[in-house]
Amino acid sequence: MADDRTPTAEDRAPSPGEHGATGGDGAPAGGDRTPKAVGIAWALLGLNTLGSAGAKTVVPLPRSLIQMATMGALLAAFTLALLLNVRLLVRPSAFVFLLTLLLVPSVISSADPQSGLGALFRCARLVVFVATLWLLSRWWDGGLTFVRYHIRMYFAVLVLVAAGLAVSPGTAMPEYYGGRLVGALWPLTPPQIGQYSAVIIGLTVLLLMGRRTTGAGAAAVIVPALVLLALTHTRTATLGLLIGLTLAIGSLVLTSAAARRFFTWAVVCALVAAVAFSSALRAWFLRGQSKENFSNLTGRAKVWDALLAAPRTTEERLFGVGLGDKSFDGLPIDNSWLAVYLEQGLTGVAIVAAALLVLGGVALLRPPSLPRACAIFLISYVALSSYTEAGLGDASPYLLHLALAATLLAAPAATAPLPAPEVPRRRIPRWVRRTEVT
Repeated sequence: MADDRTPTAEDRAPSPGEHGATGGDGAPAGGDRTPKAVGIAWALLGLNTLGSAGAKTVVPLPRSLIQMATMGALLAAFTLALLLNVRLLVRPSAFVFLLTLLLVPSVISSADPQSGLGALFRCARLVVFVATLWLLSRWWDGGLTFVRYHIRMYFAVLVLVAAGLAVSPGTAMPEYYGGRLVGALWPLTPPQIGQYSAVIIGLTVLLLMGRRTTGAGAAAVIVPALVLLALTHTRTATLGLLIGLTLAIGSLVLTSAAARRFFTWAVVCALVAAVAFSSALRAWFLRGQSKENFSNLTGRAKVWDALLAAPRTTEERLFGVGLGDKSFDGLPIDNSWLAVYLEQGLTGVAIVAAALLVLGGVALLRPPSLPRACAIFLISYVALSSYTEAGLGDASPYLLHLALAATLLAAPAATAPLPAPEVPRRRIPRWVRRTEVT
C-alpha cells in the first residue's frame, strides 16, 4: 500500500553538497562509495614500488624473496582491483592515458633481444601497474580518500623503519651510508625513507590546515616523520617538502584564513631558525662533503656527462635501450629525465613531460580547494625530485604520487537528478462531487 504522507527530510536523498554525498571529504562522491578493499589495492601498489635493493638488514633477506614479495603484491593489487571492478568501468584520465602511451616506447625498446629478459620483465611490471591504475580510476572523484590511503601506507613503512632503528641502531645507521638512516628490517635507502617522510608530512600538514584531521592525529604522524627525515640527511626530500608546501599553501592563501596564519608563522619560524641555527643547518645540509663533491652533486654530474656523451643509434635515441635498473656503467643515474632518455628515448621524455604538464595545467585551472593544494604539493615535489632521483619512467613511488595527484584533480562524477516527490492527490468526498454535478 502506497504511503500518502509528504516526504520528510529523513526520506530525501542527500544532495551533492551534503555529507552523505561527499563521503566526509568535502568533494562530491558522484558514483559508488569507495570500498575499503580499494585502499588495500592501493597499499599493495605501494609495496610493489618499495624495491628490492638497498641497505643490509638485520636478518639478511634474499633479493629473490623480496622480488617475489613485491611482484606478488602487484599481481594481488591487479587481481583485487579486477574483482572490485568486474565490469571494467574506468574514469577518463589524461595522466593514465599518457602512462599507457609510455608503454609504447617501453615495449619497443625492451623487445630488442639485446635488452635481455630483465627489460621484458620490467616492461610487463609497468603494464600491470598501469592496468591497475585504470581499474582503480573508477573511484577517483576529486576527494581525499586516496590521500588517507597514501598517508597510512607510507606511515606503516616508516613504523617499520623506526622499529629497525630501535632493534639495531648500528645496522639502521651504517658507516657505509655516512651514518644516515636506512631500513634495517626491509632494505630501504636514505632517499627512499626521506621521500616517504616528506610526502606524508606535507599531506598531513595540509589536512590539518583544512581541518580534516585533529591536532593530536597530525602530530602523531608529523613529529616522528620529521625525526626520521632529519636522520636520513636527505636534501632533495627536505627541499621538496619546503617548496611543495610553500606552493600548496600559497594556492590557499587568498581563500583560507588558516592558510594565511600558517604561512605567516612558517615564514617567521624559518627566519628565526635560519639565524639561530645557521651553522647547524649548514653542517646538516653539507653532510661533511667538500665543496667540490657538493658542486658535482655527489658525483652525479660525472655519470650524467658520460651518459650524454655515449654513442647511440637513431632508434636508441628515439625509443631507448629498454627498461633497466636506472644505472649507467654500473653507477646510478639519479635523474629521472636522463634515465627515461636512456631507457625510453626522446619519445619517453616527451610523454613524461606531457604528463607533468597536464597535471600541472589542470591544477592551475581548478578553483582553490584542499584537494587542489594537495595535488600541487605532490606535483611540485615530484618535479623537483626528478632532478636528483630516478623513477618517472617506471613503476615507482613517484608515479604513484602523481597518480594520487590525478585522483585529486579528477572531476566528480555527475549525479542523477533527484526525482520530484510525488504530490498526494487530494481526496474529494462523494457528496461534494454530487453537489457540484447538480
